Amino acid sequence: MPEIQNSLSGDGGMRLFGLIGYPLSHSLSQQYFTEKFEKEGLNDCRYALFPLSSVEELPALLQQYPALRGLNVTIPYKKQVLPYLDSRDAIPAGLEACNCIRIREGKLTGFNTDITGFEKSLRPLLQPHHKNALVLGNGGATTAVVFVLKKLGIAFKIVSRRLQSGSALTYTDIDESVFKQHTLIINTTPLGMHPHINNCPDIPYHSLSAAHLLYDLVYNPAKTLFLQKGEERGAAIKNGEEMLVLQAEESWRIWNQ
Repeated sequence: MPEIQNSLSGDGGMRLFGLIGYPLSHSLSQQYFTEKFEKEGLNDCRYALFPLSSVEELPALLQQYPALRGLNVTIPYKKQVLPYLDSRDAIPAGLEACNCIRIREGKLTGFNTDITGFEKSLRPLLQPHHKNALVLGNGGATTAVVFVLKKLGIAFKIVSRRLQSGSALTYTDIDESVFKQHTLIINTTPLGMHPHINNCPDIPYHSLSAAHLLYDLVYNPAKTLFLQKGEERGAAIKNGEEMLVLQAEESWRIWNQ
């Protein structure tokens, strides 16, 4: 558990929010909310990181910190946290992932603010030729991306290291012809995330062109190797920082409903 002031373990008028996942060294959520609270004069609010080595530690966390009013959820628990929710009615049907939890009188209500953040950050970048997408990865964040692509009418194929439920391609299936057809490429994997900044998805970057748009949900570092390689080929690029901010603000709205 993180080092948190003893006063946060009780209630005492303090409102505590936080992030669960593992690891959390890459996350900027605590910095974002801490600065937000200071700027808005919210002296009764704190945001902490809770790096849980297993999602099974969640009930103990809630018991230890009764001041908790809301949690964000990141890798690898966006799907694993679902059984711990008292209500998931606010999560759209078919969306099997939760990245935001509102806590009221010990009851956990799940939401997905990734869909809001991703859609609002992606829409302004889309061009008429971005009709087909490759979604790299098949984890908890993928479900939100797929939900938005369906809403926007963009056809997609999920790419994973090996064929599994929901995936249409493996990385070895991607060649120049696949790239010509799919000009929107979205990385939902943690590859390239700090501190492993020299990693990137295994795709044929030499086949990219100025017609492509590369979107990386990773935001730390600001320009991953995936984005660097795309930029070198003239592709438009976007990292996940704006998505982080948009989903964080949506989480804050939900926690204060």
